[in-house]
Amino acid sequence: MRIPIACLLLASTFAQPQDSTLDSTPDPTPGHELLRPNFLVVVTDDQRFDQLGCAGHAVLRTPVMDSLAKRGVRFTNAFVTTPICAASRASLMTSRWEGSHGYTFGTPPMGPELAEDTYFERLQKAGYRTTYAGKWGVRFTPGERAKMFDDIKVMAAPYIRKNGDRTHLTDRTANAAIAQMPADGSKGPFCMTVSFNAPHAEDPHPDQYIPPPDLAGMYEDAEVPVPPYATEGFSVLPPFIQESMGRRRWGWRFDTREKQVRRTKDYWSMISGVDRALGRILSALEERGFADNTIVILMGDNGYFLGERGLAGKWLIYEESIRVPLIVYDPRSRPAVSEGPAAAAVEPGTTLSPMVLNVDVAPTLVDLAGLPVPESYEGRSLVPLLQGETPQWRTDFLMEHRFDNKEIPKSVGLRGPRWVYALYDEQEPPYEQLFDLETDPAQLKNLAGDETYQAALEAARARCSALRLAPSGREK
Repeated sequence: MRIPIACLLLASTFAQPQDSTLDSTPDPTPGHELLRPNFLVVVTDDQRFDQLGCAGHAVLRTPVMDSLAKRGVRFTNAFVTTPICAASRASLMTSRWEGSHGYTFGTPPMGPELAEDTYFERLQKAGYRTTYAGKWGVRFTPGERAKMFDDIKVMAAPYIRKNGDRTHLTDRTANAAIAQMPADGSKGPFCMTVSFNAPHAEDPHPDQYIPPPDLAGMYEDAEVPVPPYATEGFSVLPPFIQESMGRRRWGWRFDTREKQVRRTKDYWSMISGVDRALGRILSALEERGFADNTIVILMGDNGYFLGERGLAGKWLIYEESIRVPLIVYDPRSRPAVSEGPAAAAVEPGTTLSPMVLNVDVAPTLVDLAGLPVPESYEGRSLVPLLQGETPQWRTDFLMEHRFDNKEIPKSVGLRGPRWVYALYDEQEPPYEQLFDLETDPAQLKNLAGDETYQAALEAARARCSALRLAPSGREK
């Protein structure tokens, strides 16, 4: 049985004063407004699922992220519904698929209805102090962003400025987040979102990956493997992918062994820089007395090709592109409550395998705050999973990539437990892919043209079409 959120809030260990703005959105647990948790939401850019130490990486050092995973929950099957930063971040903020929020690069800004449904504005109307530091990556109509935040500091590359403050962007982002952090609990509960630009490449820079200077050599003696299936994976791609932006950027970053080694080490150093910066933010929470009541959610905004398949970037329905890290750490103690036994929760250090998505972040935050999850949200709250329940859960999801760019082929697809299906519907003729993860986890053999697998192809095609047409939730 799921323990009500109200019971969890009663068990919280850090009290905060009531904020008068609660009148606009009544708290579902009257009399217990002082006990709501704080939130720290951390988003990294181009950090895929296996690029952290606790995921088994042989070289990469991420002790802070690893510690969060050890003390919290790491989801091993976390995905984004669109593998590009603009659409993915819009989905994370609004809990809608790209086909619903309609936003990516080159589209009109999102309007008031979507702004009001962001987790920022939902929490702010409930009395939370909302702040944001770092990469923004989306657009709303004028005036909407000011309604979402008490404080926002948008920051972007270059990583190291040519003039003035030479502090690395990762560290400037952490500095801004710490400056936004309340000195005490007098302003009510807070939700801080910290969005790191790293480890995204600085595309115009000749070195591409620019780590903090003092970390630039930390992997100097590390062994960098040759990207798996860089040659054979590329050879089986259709020509329109072989000639795409992913291949052009591979030429910028990985087209020689020397370049690939250097770039990979710098990419790792950038992740370690984020890890260090995150440690500073967590230390500030501790120093100001918030650590015991601040839930931390860490997620990547999309995956990344590090030379696999002869590509760089993301954009495609391969595991390297759509699969990301997701860690949830809830430090609150859960003693017994009058309504029943102690609130169920998974043990610290647990890994969970259900398929979870970027659209699940907003409903999870709203749910943990003790608020009703909006019916307009298309994702699902992760709270039942975090409480140790085994609810009926999704086993597949719709992937969309609708960015209008001649160098990036548009696609829709289905990622299921076994079958991965992709439709490049603007190619002439339309091109389909079908991969069997059981026999071909590297997704090297396209079975769409094999008569033996026509039943699987037709089933995946039909399921993908049904999800595209679903009026709400994209999971109907």
